[in-house]
Amino acid sequence: MRRNLACIASIGVLCLSLTGCGYNRGDRAASGALIGAGSGAAIAALTGGAPLVGAAIGAGAGALGGALTSGHSINLGQPIWR
Repeated sequence: MRRNLACIASIGVLCLSLTGCGYNRGDRAASGALIGAGSGAAIAALTGGAPLVGAAIGAGAGALGGALTSGHSINLGQPIWR
């Protein structure tokens, strides 16, 4: 149980740190949604939940996190798709 919690916490920290990829709000929302979907599915699979539900929740949270951050406060460079 502790191992699962440590894994979930580390994935959460990683996702929050990568939410701000991109220069404008659309880029940050898209990258946040992709990272959130992947981590949400992984967390759901680790905890015995439905990965599709975890991906949907993670994508929503990541998109919100990316859209609500400022490019001036969090900027990790140009996205890979540009």
